[in-house]
Amino acid sequence: MYASFKSIGSYVPQGTLTNKDLEKMVDTSDEWITKRTGIKERRIARDDEAASDLGVKAAKIAIKRAGITSNQVDMVICATLSPDYLTMPSTAAMISKKLGIKNVMAFDISAACTGFIYLVSIAKVFIESGNFKNILIVGAEKLSSIVDYTDRGTCILFGDGAGAAIISSTDNIDEAIIDVHASADGNFGDLLITPGCGSKNPIREENVKEKLQYMKMAGNEVFKVAVKTLTNDVIDILKKNNISANEVDIFIPHQANYRIIEAVRMKLNFPLEKTAFTIAKYGNTSSASIPMAMNDMYEEGKIKKGDLMLLDAFGGGFTWGSALIKFAGN
Repeated sequence: MYASFKSIGSYVPQGTLTNKDLEKMVDTSDEWITKRTGIKERRIARDDEAASDLGVKAAKIAIKRAGITSNQVDMVICATLSPDYLTMPSTAAMISKKLGIKNVMAFDISAACTGFIYLVSIAKVFIESGNFKNILIVGAEKLSSIVDYTDRGTCILFGDGAGAAIISSTDNIDEAIIDVHASADGNFGDLLITPGCGSKNPIREENVKEKLQYMKMAGNEVFKVAVKTLTNDVIDILKKNNISANEVDIFIPHQANYRIIEAVRMKLNFPLEKTAFTIAKYGNTSSASIPMAMNDMYEEGKIKKGDLMLLDAFGGGFTWGSALIKFAGN
């Protein structure tokens, strides 16, 4: 029994925050943001929209495109660093509830921007165990809820959105997910961190006053490690599977920063037309980034059944991962 990537779906909120809007909020400029990050705007969820609400809308599309019903989903896994609730219930459980999915395993993972690749890896193992047929994986983020809009180093980067996919069982090896690499190194944890609201720095008045509930990032250090790690990881997974870069139909990197994507793309000589770029209109949506970019390419007709996709991501933790996937949808 093999695991196949059967469908993709995404949802972006209606609200838009442009660089011009940010010029009125912090000491920055459209020119500076565009030059340094490639971002022009990002989507922002409404106050009454939670991460699970975004995830549900993406999930409904993925379920429909997979040709199944929600009753045929036998596991729900969500990657998020902006969950509906601090500890419980899980965002996956809320997504299950809103989809009418009952009596199946539902849980969250925390792997920051690499979350979607971690989800693929986990779902692959569960499917290959022979005990599951259709697993719903969701990357859902309302990052606007944990961004400090007085910190110009982070508020210019992040947006909201969700992406979802169905991983299904198949006996056709030509449809199988080829390989997934995923790893982490906590030694770099302080470089990209949400320091407050956990057991180390609990929700207390003094911690809130210090804004520890918001993301903090050492941008230059993260950039340097990201480019080197992403490049090496892609080289490793291609070499391990005896696949050349020329055989890859679509390269879908995490949309964190245009300069990072370009640095990796050029080092590996991936053609521009085969590389996903959605950073300009969505910003960094963490675990939702890759499935959102994939969905855009699918809806533009750039991803077809049988295409070999290469995914690549890097995030806080530090976490990183890559995946070689045959698209098994229609």
